[in-house]
Amino acid sequence: MHEGFISRLAVSPFRFKLFLLRYLPMAFLAGLKIVSYSPGMAVVSVRYRYLTQNPFRSVYFACLAMAAELSSGLLVLDSASKGRVSTLVTGLEARFLKKATGETYFTCPDGDRIRAEIGKTLLTGNPVTFSATATGLDREGNKIAEFTLHWSCKRK
Repeated sequence: MHEGFISRLAVSPFRFKLFLLRYLPMAFLAGLKIVSYSPGMAVVSVRYRYLTQNPFRSVYFACLAMAAELSSGLLVLDSASKGRVSTLVTGLEARFLKKATGETYFTCPDGDRIRAEIGKTLLTGNPVTFSATATGLDREGNKIAEFTLHWSCKRK
């Protein structure tokens, strides 16, 4: 992946689906979509549907976690594409506040901080760890869930 790769995925639903099919097939099956993307913020959605449901008629928590991780992961991948950087999610914290029964939009606004942290590892060669937050809202703006993803990055 190279600079601008994530931006091109964000504007081409077809390319994004191919990317998911190749690298994240479960996210492809869950129907994750990029709603908006900029180097500072990413929004990813997941809908309640047959493949994302749980027995309680809401979106299965693992599908919510996929969307939350992808919203921060797009920012991480974009920043990591500036050099050879290995990335890994090392932890996840979640709070579920409301039942997800429709489309849920996960927003990660931490792109500037992520870029700065990955810049440190590119500059020094030392590994870095940082957290990114993704908040899930429904169409009405009600908070569904909050995720904190802990990332580890190091120069290859």
